[in-house]
Amino acid sequence: MQITRRAAAFVLSASLALAGASAFAADKAPRVKFTTTLGEFVVEVYPDKAPKTVENFLTYVKAKHYDGTIFHRVIGHFMIQGGGYDANYNQKITRPPIAHEGATGVKNEAGTIAMARTNDPNSATSQFFINVADNSRLDPTGPNTGYVAFGKVVSGMDVVNKIKSVATGPGGPFPTDAPKTQVLIQSATLVP
Repeated sequence: MQITRRAAAFVLSASLALAGASAFAADKAPRVKFTTTLGEFVVEVYPDKAPKTVENFLTYVKAKHYDGTIFHRVIGHFMIQGGGYDANYNQKITRPPIAHEGATGVKNEAGTIAMARTNDPNSATSQFFINVADNSRLDPTGPNTGYVAFGKVVSGMDVVNKIKSVATGPGGPFPTDAPKTQVLIQSATLVP
């Protein structure tokens, strides 16, 4: 069977268009929608910049780990932290900690999401925080291991700002910074 030049050109252009479309889909950054008692917000994460951190975070999302957890630490001029405690302040069981990925190219600026951890840089599990101010002192630079930022809020920053503005005080095991009226994460789901 002989293909005319016009048909060959059409097949080639259609193949290139399909290849471009699939490359775009593969390059699309994953997004996670958080539904909370104060509204919804969506974060976009960057597996090309922090592959281990994003894989860890998305594993928790897919396992529904964040559903029913609270924002247990809110500091209005700094950040909001969640992903580790249920509404009764029971700490959720987590997977093993992940290795710190260092500088990802994503700065700890207002609206970015980063992993929370202890003083050990390699201790991040499920807890995350959203910066509500520019927190460059948290960026991994030189001897400062910092905190791994791996995405940003792409919609619903008004909801994040509502959360940062709640009244805080003692709650559960925390002597300060716990919301007096709990902010519950009802669900965290991948956006198709």
